[in-house]
Amino acid sequence: MANLKIGLAGNPNVGKTTLFNNLTGLNQHVGNWPGKTVEKAEGHYNYNNNRVDVIDLPGNYALSAHSIEEIVSRDFIVDEDSDVIVNIIDASNLERNLYLTVQMMELGANLVVALNMNKFAQDKGYTIDAKKLSDLLGVPVVEIEANSKIGKDQLLKTIEEAAKNPVNTVNRLSYGPELFDHLNELQTAIEEDKNLGDVPSRWIAIKLLEDDEIILDRIEDSSKRNNILNTTEKVKKHFKDIYNESSEEVIANARYAYIEGLLKEVLTKPATEKKTLTDKIDSIVTNRLLGFPIFLIIMYLMFQITFTVAAPFQDMIDEGFGILGEMVAAALGDGMLTSFIVDGIIGGVGGVLVFLPQIILLFLIISFLEDSGYLARAAFVMDKVMHSLVGLHGKAFIPMILGFGCGIPGIMATRTMENEKDRLITMLIVPFMSCTARMPVYLLLVGAFFAAADQTNVIFSLYVLGIVVAIIVAFILRKTLFDDMDAPFVMELPDYKLPTLRGILMHTAEKSWGFVRKAGTIILAAAIIVWILSSFPAGVEYGSQESAIGMIGTAVAPVFAPLGFGSWQPAVALIFGLVAKEVVVGTFSSLFGVAEEGAGIAAAMHGIFTPLTAYVFMVFVLLYIPCFAALGTIKQETGGWKWPLIMSVTTLITAYVVAFIVYMVGLALGFG
Repeated sequence: MANLKIGLAGNPNVGKTTLFNNLTGLNQHVGNWPGKTVEKAEGHYNYNNNRVDVIDLPGNYALSAHSIEEIVSRDFIVDEDSDVIVNIIDASNLERNLYLTVQMMELGANLVVALNMNKFAQDKGYTIDAKKLSDLLGVPVVEIEANSKIGKDQLLKTIEEAAKNPVNTVNRLSYGPELFDHLNELQTAIEEDKNLGDVPSRWIAIKLLEDDEIILDRIEDSSKRNNILNTTEKVKKHFKDIYNESSEEVIANARYAYIEGLLKEVLTKPATEKKTLTDKIDSIVTNRLLGFPIFLIIMYLMFQITFTVAAPFQDMIDEGFGILGEMVAAALGDGMLTSFIVDGIIGGVGGVLVFLPQIILLFLIISFLEDSGYLARAAFVMDKVMHSLVGLHGKAFIPMILGFGCGIPGIMATRTMENEKDRLITMLIVPFMSCTARMPVYLLLVGAFFAAADQTNVIFSLYVLGIVVAIIVAFILRKTLFDDMDAPFVMELPDYKLPTLRGILMHTAEKSWGFVRKAGTIILAAAIIVWILSSFPAGVEYGSQESAIGMIGTAVAPVFAPLGFGSWQPAVALIFGLVAKEVVVGTFSSLFGVAEEGAGIAAAMHGIFTPLTAYVFMVFVLLYIPCFAALGTIKQETGGWKWPLIMSVTTLITAYVVAFIVYMVGLALGFG
């Protein structure tokens, strides 16, 4: 069995990940690019006795040095010895998609073009001659539908054939005699240098004319650099004199001219383009008056569905852990081991896993909204609000929305932002989004203190509060640390599509398993520590104020007294919640146990909270320092501890101030 390696490349929202899932099925995992912080999805499939390793490259529009994703993609093509690059193209947006194709041809990639979303193109009245496109590009073109089996067998066969018979695409490009002659002049100087590797000299010449910083760095180590750089400056000056444009603009225009020529040969459009279903839906959901209310309604419905559907399953799991605790206690009798298993492990881990049905359902809905194309509209709708208030454009809202699932991918998603100040300020406000790790805390407290009819409203208010606070903090940071920020917002709105059941289930399973894995590792470790601190010194009542954990909580509790929850148990829970927010629930569960008579934890909660202070506590959990993993991600993204420390101070002060205001307002309104 031979081993092949292929990369999947393409613009965002072209079906790249859908094709990856289609090809690899369950044979996939997620890792990081060596030396970088960009996640990569890897998988494999078997075809004709060949194992084919598949790498899902980051989605991007170009192969420049403007973002980490672009650099990762081109480094893979240059350095990873891949056999084939499968370029997924949206058939309904050929001009935009072919711009990346042309750049990969400049790089000499052994390409197979997978022409996807042909049904959308047909709905627009487009006719595409795929065979002629293949002839003109000089690479195989296969028509597929990434979310089904249409074209899959032909694509697998074509990939295998392309691996056996690679083609050099560099010389297929024609950018006109003027640019061609001067590229040749620069190529001659480059080919005299043996230190630039075996990448095409044509590509290096183009990158030099585009002022690519990474290529310039490589030239700095070259013995021939002076000749190369002098020739580059000479060509750039010539283009400026002839075209009155920068060399980068000249090259971009040449690429688009080449693509325009291709499209005249292969694409036929109707005289009048008919309005698509996407256009009709967008006229409503992105309407300047209706867009924001619709966004709020969708969020509200998401939580309403989550509570209504998941509640019976939560009760079943809760009852199951209660029975398990009682059985263990009955079998082992009183003693330290019983306490360890029942209060420590079952209480700590089980108290969090009880909320798994809500977490799964929430991930299902978020995955559906993301794959359908709606989340891009949410960012578009938020653009006007965020740009006018804080100088951030709507693109910053995408990491914020991802933060509803988990803050870590939200923080990592800020890499796509070109402006460094935009990126940093977005990174600092993502933790104010209410991630699913906080959901068990909300579910525990709303279940104990609020009527079923009010539970959705309470949690919905926390999510909205997170967004409002994030915008206010961004405004303050902009006026202090980040002045002179004013970036335009250009974002693609992909066509709406019905997500595949398989894709949604795979995304949900992956994220839900992450939640379960955390319960079995981090939360378990924290629960054991809580149990140890609750059980010692020897002879004290378990989980009492005289225990080690009680002493810690008693020392810290006065800090939170002005917020209305001055008991030691909430103080301890917040301290352990720094590890992971689910540990707040695990701490309460370990302290109060799951096998108690009556309502268990809920009954114990009534001894330390009122409905108002329970809500204030949730506000504090929403806004205070994110988990250790999020802080580590920020450190990795920014290259030091400066910004994680700034974030920690910012979120802690914000949490305290907002929680205090909520408490004072609640008292004034008579919600004591």
